[in-house]
Parts: sequence; structure tokens; C-alpha cells
Amino acid sequence: MAVTMESAGAGAATNEIHNGHNNNKLADFDPPAKPKRNKYAFACAILASMTSILLGYDIGVMSGAAIFIKDQFKISDTQVEVLVGMLNIYSLVGSAAAGRTSDWIGRRYTIVVAGAIFFVGALLMGFAPNYAFLMVGRFVAGVGVGYALMIAPVYTAEVSPASSRGFLTSFPEVFINAGILLGYVSNYAFSKCPDNIGWRLMLGVGAIPSVFLAVGVLAMPESPRWLVMQGRLGDAKKVLDRTSDSPEESQLRLADIKEAAGIPEECNDDVVKVEKKSHGEGVWKELLLRPTPTVRHILICAVGIHFFQQASGIDAVVLYSPRIFEKAGITSSDKKLLATIAVGFTKTVFILVATFLLDRVGRRPLLLSSVAGMVVSLVTLGLSLEVIDHTAHTVDWAVGLCISMVLAYVAFFSIGMGPITWVYSSEIFPLRLRAQGTSMGVAVNRVVSGVISTTFISMYKGMTISGAFFLFAGIAAVAFVFFFLCYPETQGRTLEDMQILFGSFIGWRALKLERLREREEKNGREVELLDSKK
Repeated sequence: MAVTMESAGAGAATNEIHNGHNNNKLADFDPPAKPKRNKYAFACAILASMTSILLGYDIGVMSGAAIFIKDQFKISDTQVEVLVGMLNIYSLVGSAAAGRTSDWIGRRYTIVVAGAIFFVGALLMGFAPNYAFLMVGRFVAGVGVGYALMIAPVYTAEVSPASSRGFLTSFPEVFINAGILLGYVSNYAFSKCPDNIGWRLMLGVGAIPSVFLAVGVLAMPESPRWLVMQGRLGDAKKVLDRTSDSPEESQLRLADIKEAAGIPEECNDDVVKVEKKSHGEGVWKELLLRPTPTVRHILICAVGIHFFQQASGIDAVVLYSPRIFEKAGITSSDKKLLATIAVGFTKTVFILVATFLLDRVGRRPLLLSSVAGMVVSLVTLGLSLEVIDHTAHTVDWAVGLCISMVLAYVAFFSIGMGPITWVYSSEIFPLRLRAQGTSMGVAVNRVVSGVISTTFISMYKGMTISGAFFLFAGIAAVAFVFFFLCYPETQGRTLEDMQILFGSFIGWRALKLERLREREEKNGREVELLDSKK
């Protein structure tokens, strides 16, 4: 494994001490200044992550549109569940295909494909004459969502420098939340139109941003890691020079990527031949059939965090917030839609807070505090709904507590669990496994989301709505224990240097210290060897 920037710097300092150079100024011993935010990498991450706004808009807008669709098409609650939740199942097709597509045509053009597919789906939904046609539009839009969900965090992680990767890789979740808020606002704005027109405008308007996104993405560079996988070292170096914090970091990133891709370090031609597997059999064997302890740990962490993100109930709250507020005693349609706007606004604000904390506080502290807060707010929400259910008259304090806890839940989710799921799963896989590994995590995310969103109404009818939230609280509590025991901190590590952290589920702390010690000893031997030659 390539020597990291930190170890390279330590080695250089050791050489100076061994060679007797003691003429440094006092300022030379100050801690290095934090690099300025790379504006080019920032712009690339913004453009790529904006594809996630498509998913957010669809989730947010369908929560309100479903009210009017149910009235016009005279469909049952079960059909509403299928309409609302099946997009998540349909997106499996897109996320499964996106890994292969992104390795074939590149990360950038895969984002264009996502936007084009969603554009078609939004138009089909807007012009749907009946329920069956509407479901066809949902299928097409779901495929586009699956593509966007998988490729946006992968591309962003691959262009981001290590110093700001957490900040930039959290952008997909930022735009999902922005899309949800826009969907809620669209619900309220078009709810004043005639019932048979309003919901069509709500759904059809989603086609407009997809056009601008597909065109804007063409101005982005291709992922440097994909370019290296194609043997295009010259093009990769140009991108790395623009997306790194310094020329030295660019060189180190290129060396690490070349090593991960199996290209000799001394090979510096602009274009080189890279051995490729025609169907990716080796990747799937390494991921699923014969994984090393490190790969197994990485895969379980990636799949686990996606599972718990959705199993803890976020889509039930976001998609069915009007029904939750109705159960809490809010009967006016205007007030329910305004309350859902408050949910979207809260999610968006706290996800923005999270983006600035990821590279300062770290992944683990934010994740654990987020999940703990979710557990408390879900339990309190369940208790307040239980009081409302068992009281004949309106209990104002319970209604207020219920609304407060919905907002608290989405706030805690957005400050940790929401963004860290995408950041963590996109940064821990080795280069050769990243596209397929990330697509597996997204697939699990969408399956669990689909199950929750297509069964929530039936669930709360069977176990009461308070019982449903107690169930989500129990799942979140299990998630807290799982994250605490098995998830190492990845803050500040280069993508190619992640494997030092993984390989032992419960004993990852001891394993990390052992591997760091081995690396320090190796660097020390290299310094001694250099000194002996002088």
C-alpha cells in the first residue's frame, strides 16, 4: 500500500533529523495550515450531487400528490402504498445497472443517463390517464432514481481531496433533502389548482430540473479513478491537479490509484494498457464468494448502514407525514401540507449543518449521536401518539409534542445517519470493487425503503401508529450498538488507504493500531536504509 501524505511527511522530517539539519525556523514546527477549500472539486461535487434532487423531489411531492390521486382514481389505501413505495423497488433496476454502466461509459455520462430516464418518467406520470399508466411512469422514474443514487456519491468521493471528502460526499443527501422540501412546497403551491390538474403539475414539474442537470453535468471532468482504470493517466493527472489541495497530494493520489489499478509506479505514459475483466466476474467473486476478512468487513459495514438508515423509519415519516399529522389531530389539508413543509425545512437545515461537521467532528461521533437522538425522539413520538389515541378529547400538549418529535427525528437523522450513510459507503470500498459494492449498498437501501413505504399504512393499522414508531425505535437502538462495535473512523484517510481500518469486526481498534505500528516500523527501516547509503 502506498505511503500516505502523513507518513511521507513524517519520513521527510526524520531524514532531516538524521542528516543533522537543525537550521529550521521556529515557524517550521508549527502545525501545517489547513488547506483552503478546493473550489473546482466543490463545483464538481455540486453538479454531480444535484442529480439526487430528483429522488428528493419525487419523495416529497408524492406525499401530497397521493391525496389528490386517491380521490381522482378512487384507489384503495393498499394501492396508495404501492404507488408511493414502489419507486424504491423500481430503483433497484437502476442501481443494479449503474455499477456496470459507470464502469463502461464513465461516471459522468452515467449521471446524464440518470437525468434522461427520470425526465421521461416525470412526463409519463404527469400525463397519466389512469392508475396503471401512472405506475408505468413510476417504474421509469424509479430506474432513473436508482442510477442517480448510486453514481452521485461514487463520483463525488472519487474527485474529492481527503481533507474535504466528508463535506463534499454529503452533498447527495443535501440535495435529496432540498428536493424533498421543493416537493412539499410544490404540493402546497399546486394544491390550489383543480384536483385533476394540481397533482399532474406536481409530478410533471420534476422533468424540468432533470434537463438542466443532464446538460450541466457535461461541463464536469470524468472521475480520475475511472480514467486510470481505462489507462488514461495523462487525463487523470490533469483532473487530479485541479481537484487536489496541492501538487504533492495530486502525485500521491495518482500513485495510490495506479497501485490500486495494478499499474506499475514507474509507468508514466499518458496512455497505458490496462488489463480488464470483460464481465466483472472477479469483482463479484471477491465481494461475495471469496472475500478477504477486510473486504467482508467493508461489505457488511456498507450494507449494514444502508439497511439501518431505512429500517429506522425515515421514509415512513417523510412519505406519510400528512397522515401522521392527521393522526395527531390536524385535520385541515392546508395545515397538514404546511406542517410537511416544516419537516422538509428542518431536514434541509440540519443536513447543511452536518456537511460542515463531517470533516471537523468525524463520522463516528456524528453517527452515534444522531442514532441516539433518533431513538429518543421515536420513543417520545410513540408515547405522544399513544396518549392521543387513548384520549377522547384533543390533548394540546400531546399534539404539540408529536409535531416537535417528528421535527426532532428528522433533525437527528439529517445531522448524522442521513449523510454519513452515503459518505461512508462510497469511501470505504477499494477502487476495483467500488462501483459494484456501492450499488449493492444502494440496492439494500432501496429494498428496505420499498418495504417500509409500501407497508406502513398496513403496519400502523395492524399494530397502531404508536406501535410502528416503537418498532422503528427498537431497530434504531440495535443500529446504535452495531455502529459502536463495528465501524471505524474514516475521517482524513485517502480512499486507497481505507483498508488499514478494516478486517476485524469487534477488534478493529486493536487491528488499526497494529497496522499503524507495522507501517511506522516499515517507514523507520526505509529511513535507516537511506541513511546507511549516504
